Amino acid sequence: MTRSPVSPSLLDPRSLPTRIGTTALVYAALVVILAVSAVLVSAQGANLFTPANTVDLLTRSSLLGFLAIGMTLVILCRSLDLSVGYVAALSTVVAATVMAGDPGRIALGVGAALGVCALIGLANGLVVTKLRVNPFIATLGMGLIIKGYLDTNFQGPAGDVPSAFQVFGYARIGLLPVSTVVMLVLAAVAIWALARTRLGHHMYAVGGDAEVARLSGVRVATPVVTAHVLCSVLAGVAGLLLAARFGTGNALVYGNGYELEAIAAVVLGGTYLLGGRGGVAGTIAGVLILATLDTVFNVLAVDPFVKDVLRGTIVIAAVALYARGQLSRAAVRVRFPSGGTPPPEDPPDPPGGPSPRDPEPAVGGAR
Repeated sequence: MTRSPVSPSLLDPRSLPTRIGTTALVYAALVVILAVSAVLVSAQGANLFTPANTVDLLTRSSLLGFLAIGMTLVILCRSLDLSVGYVAALSTVVAATVMAGDPGRIALGVGAALGVCALIGLANGLVVTKLRVNPFIATLGMGLIIKGYLDTNFQGPAGDVPSAFQVFGYARIGLLPVSTVVMLVLAAVAIWALARTRLGHHMYAVGGDAEVARLSGVRVATPVVTAHVLCSVLAGVAGLLLAARFGTGNALVYGNGYELEAIAAVVLGGTYLLGGRGGVAGTIAGVLILATLDTVFNVLAVDPFVKDVLRGTIVIAAVALYARGQLSRAAVRVRFPSGGTPPPEDPPDPPGGPSPRDPEPAVGGAR
């Protein structure tokens, strides 16, 4: 009985990410980080998984999760949005101002905030696709416009959020915050849309190669504009969560660097920064990793400066390892997955140069 030969690629540790999947590896890293964090916290005589710490971890993940889901969509399209922090700040102000403490105006306030955010996303998408402005510059410029408006018109808290809407920021189902439930539902919808809808397939196609997608009949601008609109709307949802927690609008939350955290979570989750590869499932794992680190640093009372240094180091290391894995898979490709031997290469040319081939005989045998 003969055994089928085993492909050398299956024995190569560099092929492990290909066979397991990047998303599975990110979740495995999350489990490892949780285990190591629990050991570090227990060494200080505390418990990482107390109800208070668990709620804190999930609450942190919900806010960043809204932003990171939207950021995943634009990055998959080979774009970027640096205005999400400013959009979230504007959303808090619009929602709180329109609600004005009246429970009967909650729906109006939510609709106004998300409508304004959608228009901002539409403007971002049109500037990127129609005016051909680099998304880094376009969205940064939009963020500065919003910042100027907020700084000019809102010097402090604005509006009033009714207590009925503050449930969104503080209510829980057991240990699970309502905001986290909403975030997970939106993540599931995004995962389904990317995998099962034409729009999701077009986002991957445009991010992979816009010219090939165009030649295949895809309207390249449509998925990019849609991704920017959804990204801004999800930033608006994050702003609604902030307004529910603060009880008022806060125009200064743009200074918390939410956009950079969202990008870090997306890249940690395995989404390729140049578009075309990745997904929301991995992004959620990246969000949980960052939320876990924040919770552990707070429990251990780590200095804020040291905390930022450690977070930055971890993100850089993770992205570097992921990029190295991408290069390794690109350099070592399985050309003969069945385990067979490749055909022999052509012999090298003699030192004097290639020998001329005899011309083919003409019809009738004449040369």
